[in-house]
Amino acid sequence: MAAAGRTESVTVSAVIFDWGGTLTPWHDIEPMAQFLAVTDDPDAAQRLCAASDVVWARSRDQQRSATLAEVFRLAEVAHTDDAVAAFHEWWKPHTFTDPDAAPLLVGLRERGIRVGVLSNTIWSRVEHERIFDRDGVSHLLHGAVYTSEIPWTKPHPEAFRAALAALGDPDPEDTVFVGDRLFDDIHGAAALGMRTIYIPHSTIPADQHGHTVGTPDAVVQRLGEVLAVVDAWR
Repeated sequence: MAAAGRTESVTVSAVIFDWGGTLTPWHDIEPMAQFLAVTDDPDAAQRLCAASDVVWARSRDQQRSATLAEVFRLAEVAHTDDAVAAFHEWWKPHTFTDPDAAPLLVGLRERGIRVGVLSNTIWSRVEHERIFDRDGVSHLLHGAVYTSEIPWTKPHPEAFRAALAALGDPDPEDTVFVGDRLFDDIHGAAALGMRTIYIPHSTIPADQHGHTVGTPDAVVQRLGEVLAVVDAWR
């Protein structure tokens, strides 16, 4: 574990986590594979992949959100229940929560710290909640914001403000954000005054890098090390 930036003691009243690559470990995937699971038509799968690239580029450059339904609509592919089910079934092996997550969240709650999630996602709340229910951590969260439900994505400040509101509006300076992306997570949270903890194990594609590389206040090599950092700051 390595620390950087601010070291003075502070009040920590809330910790907000990114999801993919943070609460759930990063997995490298072949982008086309997720859509070939949806359709037997290679052309349709290619259109879905291209549409996905469009909405994620918009997220990077304009911080505007999207949904899975929008991806299907842009690709001119039918957004059916069967197609969505096949998509999420393909993703299932890549969604399991980090084993460190549950004891970490319990430890934070035992300290009176509110726990939240802010995820840049095109997936529905229902799907994320199903994953957290499956992995037995839903009851450990005080609130969650999924950008598929709001106009903005990280690093836009309104995305972080929505996450703060979901936790009862703690002061940003009393809030820690934990994530695996130096632009979306670290730069975005720090710009609002939050402390930041970076988990550097995700292979972020070059075309998903933003215009700014944030400097984290701490770096951890495992999710479970977050608790020691928070304790040290408190």
